[in-house]
Amino acid sequence: MLYAPIALFVYNRPRHTKNLIDSLRKNREAAESDLIIISDAPKHEKVTGVQEVREYIKSLTGFRSVRIIERSENYGLARNIIGGVTALLEESDRLIVLEDDLIVSPYFLSYMNDGLNLYADDEKVGSIHGYVYPVKEQLPETFFLRGGDCWGWATWKRAWSFFEPDGRKLLSEIKKRGLIRDFDLNNAYPYYRMLQKQVQGKNSSWAVRWHASLFLRDMLTLYPGSSFVNNQGADDSGTHLKSTNVFEVPVAQSYNGIEKISTEESEAAKNSFSRFFFSIHSNPLKRIFRL
Repeated sequence: MLYAPIALFVYNRPRHTKNLIDSLRKNREAAESDLIIISDAPKHEKVTGVQEVREYIKSLTGFRSVRIIERSENYGLARNIIGGVTALLEESDRLIVLEDDLIVSPYFLSYMNDGLNLYADDEKVGSIHGYVYPVKEQLPETFFLRGGDCWGWATWKRAWSFFEPDGRKLLSEIKKRGLIRDFDLNNAYPYYRMLQKQVQGKNSSWAVRWHASLFLRDMLTLYPGSSFVNNQGADDSGTHLKSTNVFEVPVAQSYNGIEKISTEESEAAKNSFSRFFFSIHSNPLKRIFRL
């Protein structure tokens, strides 16, 4: 069996990078997977950690192959991911995407590759996602939500071709079609405001544009009932996420495979996500995310 290549985007957090790699190597599929690491250059001379990360990744083993792409200038996260994913999907028809602030389950690659294989030819499915919020309700084994997501995900060349980098076009279409409330997860999460700020140059989020690109095409992302990813970057070490534990989840320690389900959005899961975000309004999202 051929496994999807893994793109890992790193910058200046050596401890986080090592933690992620350690967790990824515990996946039995790692030894048969190609790992491509895209290392961004320092934004300015005061940025530390980039060289330490680059020295570490040069010594990596445990994968079928390791390829390192070192940026010679600072791309920034959005340009780095958009450019990197686009280039790598010219080489392969599918790709698993990770950032250095994540930790994955020993079954992460099993789940991601199973999802990629199951829905490879389903034009309604745009991506596979590995993280799920710590909601109170019991979720189905797998379920779909409209749009895209960004904490441990995978896609196909066919779906990424719909990525629209122009936030103005996305905003206009969402507003014209009267979809602001739905786009904002029943007003529970400020995606629309985040997209507005991207257009205004106040953030550079690629993820909200990916979400909007799939959302406007009525395309779906597959989520697991139990998370295969945890975010270790909510410690004030990153650019976009402040210190918080509200997204903390245990990663799955078992996996029995997944079965193909009907490609339609789960209203129950959508409502569960909405309630989760409303429940943390005592810690407003603008104080958790640097929106």
